[in-house]
Amino acid sequence: MERLQKVIAQSGLTSRRKAEELIKLGKVKVNGKIVTELGTKVDSKDTIEVDNKILEKENKEYYLLNKPRGYITSTSDDRDRKVVTSLINTSARIFPVGRLDYDTTGVLLLTNDGDFANILMQPKNNIEKVYLAKIEGIIKGEQINRLKSGVEIDGIKVKASRVKLKRINNESNTSMVEITIHEGKNHQVKKMFEKVGYRVEKLTRKRIAIFTTENLKSGEYRKLTPKEVQIVYSYKNN
Repeated sequence: MERLQKVIAQSGLTSRRKAEELIKLGKVKVNGKIVTELGTKVDSKDTIEVDNKILEKENKEYYLLNKPRGYITSTSDDRDRKVVTSLINTSARIFPVGRLDYDTTGVLLLTNDGDFANILMQPKNNIEKVYLAKIEGIIKGEQINRLKSGVEIDGIKVKASRVKLKRINNESNTSMVEITIHEGKNHQVKKMFEKVGYRVEKLTRKRIAIFTTENLKSGEYRKLTPKEVQIVYSYKNN
């Protein structure tokens, strides 16, 4: 048994907050009866209608995409930019798990399973996210230590669990730095480097949890295996 608004949101029809609004407005029926009480629980046998349309039951789908530059991490865009969901050949109403900037590349998961997505995005589950950043300037040990001890961005202190200098290029005055974080705040890696005096020129997410883009070219994707999905569910911190 699951909460009605959660089931509606997991279908990909709308967000959980919007689903709650629709329930309160009397726009949702369960087995032909209007339901207005939040928290009402349903199971897979129940027929749910939203605005007089029966909610279709979708099979859960899970994808790993090597996100290319020039795509936004969304399901649609009012400015007619390219969206990551257009790269996946499926009729399911999938959505990206978390966000990568328009010009950031690398590991991105997409699914129509809200629980799976929440596990990966909840800070309490301590999911590792590993990025490779090309920054302007030659980073010093002092700045690396600041990133590891914590910097304040948008009023919140965040820190890297690991920072590793991969290489420097004195000719171009750039550094390649691998940084591992557990949060997933908006533009977090870029803002962290800016806080210690460096601008990120290029950013790639190399890994999230167990997932990497190994054997995937830019723009390519694959389905997750049942074992991989099971591993993600094992991360849930109750």
